[in-house]
Parts: sequence; C-alpha cells; structure tokens
Amino acid sequence: MDNYIVSARKYRPSTFRSVVGQKSLTTTLKNAISNNKLAHAYLFCGPRGVGKTSCARIFAKTINCFHPTADGEACNECESCMAFNEQRSYNIHELDAASNNSVDDIRSLIEQVRIPPALGKYKVFIIDEVHMLSSAAFNAFLKTLEEPPHHALFILATTEKHKVLPTILSRCQIYDFSRISVSDMVEHLEYVGSCEGVTAEAEALNVIAQKADGGMRDALSIFDQVVSFTNGNITYQAVIDNLNVLDYEYYFRLTDAMLTGNVRAAILILNEVLNKGFDGQNIITGLASHFRDLLVCRDEATLILFEVGASIRERYRDTAKRCPDQLLYKAIELANACDLNYRASRNKRLLLELTMIQLCQLAQSNPEDSKKKGLIEPIEKTDILAPPQAKVVTTQIPPTVTATPRSANGAPQKKTQQGPVSTSIKKIGKDEDNGQDNQAAQHAATEIITPFDTTDLVKYWDEYTKNLEGNAYLKGIMVNCKPSLREDYHFEVSVHNPGQRDELLNDSGRLLPYLREQLKNTRIQMRIRISENNEKKLAYTSSEKYEHLLEINPVLGKLREEFNLTLD
Repeated sequence: MDNYIVSARKYRPSTFRSVVGQKSLTTTLKNAISNNKLAHAYLFCGPRGVGKTSCARIFAKTINCFHPTADGEACNECESCMAFNEQRSYNIHELDAASNNSVDDIRSLIEQVRIPPALGKYKVFIIDEVHMLSSAAFNAFLKTLEEPPHHALFILATTEKHKVLPTILSRCQIYDFSRISVSDMVEHLEYVGSCEGVTAEAEALNVIAQKADGGMRDALSIFDQVVSFTNGNITYQAVIDNLNVLDYEYYFRLTDAMLTGNVRAAILILNEVLNKGFDGQNIITGLASHFRDLLVCRDEATLILFEVGASIRERYRDTAKRCPDQLLYKAIELANACDLNYRASRNKRLLLELTMIQLCQLAQSNPEDSKKKGLIEPIEKTDILAPPQAKVVTTQIPPTVTATPRSANGAPQKKTQQGPVSTSIKKIGKDEDNGQDNQAAQHAATEIITPFDTTDLVKYWDEYTKNLEGNAYLKGIMVNCKPSLREDYHFEVSVHNPGQRDELLNDSGRLLPYLREQLKNTRIQMRIRISENNEKKLAYTSSEKYEHLLEINPVLGKLREEFNLTLD
C-alpha cells in the first residue's frame, strides 16, 4: 500500500500561480525577480496556514532557476529546480527558530552564509517563526542581516510581527499575508476534491472554509478528516455532525420566534441546542453573526460581505425581508452585550434566556421602549400578579378599599381619598367560560396602586439589604447604590460595572415582589444603568489597578523594573 500523504502536503503550492488568495504578493515577488530587483532580506508575516513558508520556498527556487518562464515562474526542469523538488538542494537552508533560537544556532547559520553557492546564484536562508529567537540571537544576527554577502538572501517568516525587534524590521522588506477568503478556499477544496475523487456539497465545503478561519492548511486538514468520516461523500449534515458546528436551521428557528414574539419557543430552542452540548457563548456569538448576515442581505450593495453558499443565500435573503433594519440593529446589540457579559455572569443560562426574552420583545416594542437599558418588563401587557390568559375588566371600588397615600416623611396622611378609584380586575378565563361569576370573584387578583416617594422606597430597600444572607457582594452593591424614584412608579439604580448590574438582575425575582408587597404597589419596576462617571474612576483591569497603586506608591515602579515583572 502506498504511503498516504495528507492534502496539506500533497497539494502544497509549487509555483506562484498555485498559491491561493495572495495574488497581489505573488505578483510583486514575480515582478521583483523579472526586473532583477531583489532585496537582501524579506519578512513574510501573517496568520498561520496562509502560505508564508510556501511562498518563501517558491521564491527561493525561482531566483535560482536557470530558465525561468516569461511570466516569472520556475521552469521545474533545470538542475537547480530538480534538486529543489527532490529536496537535495544545497542552496536553500531552512531554520526553525522555535527550536533553534540560541546564539550558537545563529552563529552556525552565519558561518554557512560565508560559503558561496555551488550551483545557482543565491543561497537562501529561510528562518521560520523568527519571533521565537532570543534577544541575544537577534543582536548576533543584526550585522549579517544588514550587510550579507551578495550571494546570500534571507527570508524571515512569522505569525507575530509585533514580537520582532524594530531593528530587524527596519532591515527587511515586509510582506503582510492576509487571511484567505471563504470563496477562495471553497474553490481550492473543490479542486482537491476533484483530484481525489471526492464528491462534496457546496454548503459542506463552505462550513469547512468558515471553520478554518482563513487558513488554507487548516481547511485541508479538516477536509481530510471529513473525507475519512464520510468515505468520500461529503454532505452538509455530515460536516456539522463531525465538526460539532451549530446548524443554520437553529438560527432561522430562533429568528422566527423573535419575529413572532414567541418567548417560550425561543427558550425551548435554546434548551435543545444546549442539550446537544454546544457552549452558550458559541451559541450567542453565532446568533450575533446570523443577525449580521441578515443585515447585509437587506441591501445589494452589502451583499458582497455575505460569505455563504448559494443554496442558503436565498433563504437568508427571504428572511432578511421580514426583518426591519432597526430590529436587526437592536438584536445585534443585545447579542453582543450578552457575549461581553457571559464570562462574568454567575448564572449563564439565565443570561442567555433573558437575552432571548429581550429579542422576542423587539418585534412588539416601539423605538422608545427599545432604548430602555436594564428594564425588566412583563412579557405580556397584563398585571404581573395575573395568571396567563387573564382578561381585564374595569370596575369601581368603594372608598374603603382605596390605599392610603403616604406623606413625604413616610407617615400616613390624615385626609383620605373620597370617591371611587378606577381599578382593573383580572378574571380567570376558565371560570368565566363556565359562567360561575361568584367563584370567579373569589379568585380575582386586584391591581394595587398606592402612592409613595423615594424616602419610602429607600427605607424598604435598606430593610431588604439588612435581611440579605450569604451574598456579601450583592449586599455591598445595595448598600452603595441607592434607588431613585422615576415616573410611573419605576425606580432607577446606578451601578458601577456590568457585573453589578447582572447581580441585581439575578436577584430581581425576590427584590421586586418584596418592594411591591411592602409599598402596596404592583406597578413597581426597576431600571439599572451603568454610571459612566464611576466607570471612569474605578480600576478594573490589571493595568488600571497598577497605575492607581503606582500613584499611591511610586516605589512599585522601581520594584517592577528591578525584578522584570509583567502584568497578567
């Protein structure tokens, strides 16, 4: 049986023409060779698997070719090209700086630089992962890199250009390799599949390309994995099963639930996805990308930013027609906020479900409602004490039932309200259908509206804080962040950071019923906002904390320099 070679090696580019997705760079290199304007040092930088080392090898082979073609490619027939293709050329030296990063390794390389080539014009030294060289090795390499012999040429490759010393960067021509587009990767995977006798659906290859995140080597490795899983018949379903990728179908179902305002359906879909083992943060980031794709599908001008297969493209365009721009803007904002707060949240599932509830409310809310931050509203426009499907009936309540208003200092006023008060009664639909009016009256829930002021609110806020047990963090928040009364019995709490906001939201299920009961008012709602002034003053990151401590004690700076300490 023949030795198996993975596709990433078998289909590695051997000419500039076969390099995928880097046309501008390969054209520049070919023109430099044709015009005989070669620099003595090049730096190829970019993400992994985009062709840096492959281009370096092709460049080294081409400049030593005895009979280059008219378009600047190597002939692959002369002695130099054949030696290179058979990996026996003495004109090309590769050094892996990840494992050979010492001064001695660089000195050994410098010794080889002095020896002229036995065959061809140039000796090419390719140093891969050059950012891994030690500082001493970089310094030992500087002089040779700046003024090498006329027959020596250096090609440095790295994925992290910012770690290379500026003195090295200034001595090189820098070529930035970009991530390979999804369409280019799909086209190349189709070519590889045709050569290997593999049948593949376009959508399946599109998922592989998106999973590779711009790296051709990663795409080919995933391709080989899926070929083994499917025995050469690659389907969309097989790819998402093998790669544990969330199906587009779930995102479309969640979008339908959002457009119809079906909260329960959205939460059930979320539960189904979580039960399949998908991470919550991947779900919400995928949903944000889904909303973004719907947004770009709404205009022909932005459709070029949409990178999916042709079969799914029409479904995106049909769904996008049903989604107004303002709704998608707000949906993306909510999904992004959930993603940012996900790691800090203690109850991650509740955060996801709360986001689903907010998304489902978007289609039924007006623009003013969508501007509210941290507002906890009931899903339906009914009293919070009423059961589902309750009906609202307006009636007159005698004066004895009217709640007594309170004065500014919290004491009951002597003058009571005279006359009837308009109050809504919710009658259970099942009792009304049976015609049992007396029984329905016994089960009726009354909306109570008792006026109160900020003094009353803060009083019971503090009482609730004193009775908190086992949650010192929440207690500290409530001690330092007092509520202030706003219109329509809504109160606002100003907190310092998103973590404090999430803590208050998680406890609102107990806090709001307590305040409603104590203040005899069922309309009480809570808004939470993050104070920009406090956010600027407080230090949360390691660097901010260090700068704050440095102002207090400047000796910390000397201590950090003396022991070469770094911030995590």
